[in-house]
Amino acid sequence: MTQKGSMKPVTKKKSEEPELEPLCCCEYIDQNGQKNHVAACLCDCQDLDEGCERWVTCKSVQPETCERIMDTISDRLRIPWLRGARKVNISIVPPLVLLPVFLHVASWHFLLGLVVLTSLPVLALWYYYLTHRRKEQTLFFLSLGLFSLGYMYYVFLQEVVPQGHVGPIQLAVLTFGLFLILLALYRAKKNPGYLSNPASSDESPGSSQTECLNRKGQGKTKGFPGADTSGSLNNRTPKDDLKGPSRMSAGSPTKAKEDWCAKCQLVRPARAWHCRICGICVRRMDHHCVCCVGESNHQAFILALLIFLLTSVYGITLTLDTICRDRSVFTALFYCPGVYANYSSALSFTCVWYSVIITAGMAYIFLIQLINISYNVTEREVQQALRQKTGRRLLCGLIVDTGQYNRGFLRNWHQFSTLGTRAFHHPAEDIV
Repeated sequence: MTQKGSMKPVTKKKSEEPELEPLCCCEYIDQNGQKNHVAACLCDCQDLDEGCERWVTCKSVQPETCERIMDTISDRLRIPWLRGARKVNISIVPPLVLLPVFLHVASWHFLLGLVVLTSLPVLALWYYYLTHRRKEQTLFFLSLGLFSLGYMYYVFLQEVVPQGHVGPIQLAVLTFGLFLILLALYRAKKNPGYLSNPASSDESPGSSQTECLNRKGQGKTKGFPGADTSGSLNNRTPKDDLKGPSRMSAGSPTKAKEDWCAKCQLVRPARAWHCRICGICVRRMDHHCVCCVGESNHQAFILALLIFLLTSVYGITLTLDTICRDRSVFTALFYCPGVYANYSSALSFTCVWYSVIITAGMAYIFLIQLINISYNVTEREVQQALRQKTGRRLLCGLIVDTGQYNRGFLRNWHQFSTLGTRAFHHPAEDIV
């Protein structure tokens, strides 16, 4: 018999978490996981209050407090955006604000220009040393480089072109050179040749199994384009990225050496290195500039430097021919009477000297790169050879030849020209 009014089974609904209310254009979730508002800015910041109080009372502020204040500022520096305020990287702001101000102040007088143009490289080097020591990623130098290109081009259009001495063909050539710089820089900002973690794939062995293979000398190091496998940098000091012991195949020197990265949990091929700023290993790492320069983008980096040097020299020549027409370019750079009588010509002359300073620095980097390529050595290997006093130094240290991968001028440049191509085969003496 069936009971009347039998109760139907009650299905329990899963407890659903309450949905968060959508953020308006001025709201955001801060670093503490709380909803905040752009208008709040630096309100309710105990570290900032403490720092200001100690500064007013002439007391020293602890470095940890300064770091927390900077973290708070960088977290709360946002712009209104749809579905929540977007965070702005604080490192891109100083070039956008300070560069035009400094250049306009420098154009007021010759002595002001001397002081400002001398202090700018010093400040840039100090900031580089500070961020490099703290192993931080920064967009300061990329922002400075791109904004310098844009602002120099803007001054050229506003102050130089209206004087009527620059033809349309010359302007088109300069504009095309600027476009090529941006294109080469975009290519150089791509993947430099990051090494993928073998543990990320399902079929690959785990880290413990990989370590076991490495201890037995059975781990294989796959060859990669544009780099030799005659040996890794077995003399490099594991400072920041190798807290564990280095795994190398012991025994016969004919076996390719292997280098274990404890942070990326992988075996690095020869000449690969862990970039402490990017936080990942890079094939044939050269150095870290505005981006990490490695096997896949080294050619684009050299091309960007070359195009920049040619375009910058051409723009400097056009500007000096316009504001100092009666003198040669080299003479006008150091002696151009009456250039500060007109504010327009003074600003153009100041921008010329700023461009000369930047061009000289890029020319030095370009020269060092050409020398390293000719001797088949990376900048990372040069710095290590200088620290460990290995390798041969020529021309007061301008040339450092480690002798480990040098195969002659032509073969070194041929190898560099084939970086990033899988069709490149290693010489027989590099395979054994």
